[in-house]
Amino acid sequence: MASTLFKSASLSLLVSLFGCSEPASEHSSLENTPGVSLNNVKQHIKTLASDDFQGRGPLTHGEVKTVGYLSEQYEAMGLTGAYNGKFLQPVKMAMVTANQNMQLQVGDLKFKAGNDFTARTEQLQPVIDVRNSDIVFVGYGINAPEYNWNDYENINVEGKTVIVLVNDPGFARQNDALFTGNAMTYYGRWTYKYEEAARQGAKAVFIVHETAPAAYPWGVVESSNTGTKYTLMDNNLNASKLPVMGWLTLNTTEQIFNAAQLNYQNLKQKALSDDFKATALNLTANLSFKNEVSHAKSHNVVAQITGSDAPNEYVVIGAHWDHFGTKQTDSGPKIYNGAVDNASGTAATLEIARIMNQIHQQTPFKRSILFANFTAEETGLIGSQEFATGGVVPTKQMVGLLNIDGMNVLDGTDYILQYGNDLSTLENYLANAAKAQGRVVKMDPRPQNGLFFRSDHFSLAKQGVPSLLFMSLGDTDPDYIAHKYHKEADDYSPQWSLGGVKQDIELIVDIATKLANNGDWPTWTSDSDFKAKREQDKPH
Repeated sequence: MASTLFKSASLSLLVSLFGCSEPASEHSSLENTPGVSLNNVKQHIKTLASDDFQGRGPLTHGEVKTVGYLSEQYEAMGLTGAYNGKFLQPVKMAMVTANQNMQLQVGDLKFKAGNDFTARTEQLQPVIDVRNSDIVFVGYGINAPEYNWNDYENINVEGKTVIVLVNDPGFARQNDALFTGNAMTYYGRWTYKYEEAARQGAKAVFIVHETAPAAYPWGVVESSNTGTKYTLMDNNLNASKLPVMGWLTLNTTEQIFNAAQLNYQNLKQKALSDDFKATALNLTANLSFKNEVSHAKSHNVVAQITGSDAPNEYVVIGAHWDHFGTKQTDSGPKIYNGAVDNASGTAATLEIARIMNQIHQQTPFKRSILFANFTAEETGLIGSQEFATGGVVPTKQMVGLLNIDGMNVLDGTDYILQYGNDLSTLENYLANAAKAQGRVVKMDPRPQNGLFFRSDHFSLAKQGVPSLLFMSLGDTDPDYIAHKYHKEADDYSPQWSLGGVKQDIELIVDIATKLANNGDWPTWTSDSDFKAKREQDKPH
């Protein structure tokens, strides 16, 4: 998306609202409305992240248990289903499992899947076959007119295999005058690399993995791109999608460039210059793999509290319910329970719903509150993409989205993280709510990771809905990204204090309560495609 936004990614509740940790009697007044019940939160996380839920993989028995549990919880609270009166919004999608017994051959070099590269597809074909495909290095694989940057200029990659760098030139140069410097733009995301290469007609794309610009180690790439993956379906078996979406390790990349008698590090530096030209390697790629493809319906879980004065205006609170399910390995099945990512966020939406519904019973909200638990976030924001098409609520009727993706399950902090800078007026709500708690807003300490473009709120942002991301993946646990993120070790721990969860639930309830009563329509503050879409919709 061409946008300068890519330069970075009612009444307040009374303090007494959160004064106790357990529910008060059902006849309590507004002032005595129960605060956050950490027992509730703990039980929800423990349940959702248990082995019984099999890692909450979409289109598995784990999904059946998960969406059933969430629906039962919302119904027991007295909320109503938001999809034609039902709690489950169907998401038509395909399940694609690439056989990992594949080999990438480049000239005389042969590479093993998993150790050296990954490859998958969203085309719904039983076999993907790349034969004698010319290899071209196209730098960062970016076509960004507003930055006067086009790596595909004067090169035809139709049917070819493209190698691209991860992130964008601004990060590599650490120059604020180039793209947005250290802060990743959408052009740096792997999703964009594939989208642009598909528009250019490439047969295969391999992104070079380096830990610093990618923001995660190779193990995350491998776990995220193997096993069963999911995709939305079109009427043409996704023929417009890339045949091969791949990654290369740095070692594999350097071997390929050496075979082409080229120096990878030198070419990477040249890719930072304005006069960079795509470079043919004079080598060909050969890769063939089989896919198991099945079509099925997954589900978003959607529940609502109906407003009294403006029931067709919606404050949306969301979190994805899915994780990576169960993977079969040589040592047996491994369950990826995703306790922090994102059983914690899903549990939070349930607790927020309980609190807000009890407030609503005392003094009805003017606007409606919509709770959305999305499917298949981990494989490309699929559930939120479907939600953003307006099948539940048109996006022009959404006031804003508060999206939770991994909470601080440890002790509370004196700050709240903000992702993106000067994007929308929702940032003012964040600052005010944090101040009321005696906290400060701390800017994303890792803007190079591009987290604003990596969770479900981005699907809604692209449709013009102002959004905030609440995420604490590893911010208070330095061991998390290296050893737990997208790994089997992301399990529930009874040692968690959940102090950070309590803080952030209180803060989110504060923001949502204001938006539900004050009639404000938050706006994008930077000129962008997001802002243009919102102004086009003219929600008010």
